[in-house]
Amino acid sequence: MDSDFDTQVLGNSLPVLVDFWATWCGPCKLAGPVLEELSEEYKDKVLVAKLDVDQNPIQSQKYGVMSIPTTVLFKDGKEIGRDVGFSGKEVFEELMKKGL
Repeated sequence: MDSDFDTQVLGNSLPVLVDFWATWCGPCKLAGPVLEELSEEYKDKVLVAKLDVDQNPIQSQKYGVMSIPTTVLFKDGKEIGRDVGFSGKEVFEELMKKGL
């Protein structure tokens, strides 16, 4: 994802919610299924992408991700919203709605 982040996220015509996560992160494991569910609900409106911070350190550092999970919403190549931690489906959904 580091190598094609600009194309897949910043250059995407849809808003993109990026889930910065890691395999060892407990709260990330809770957030994953919720984001998958929202990905289906907002299909063709908001793209949900996952970025493993251990395998993709460049983007994690570039966007100041200091703790995970962190979800960042991008629209038209710019960050327009962010949530740190796992706050539940409603918070993720509100973040996604900012992009619509």
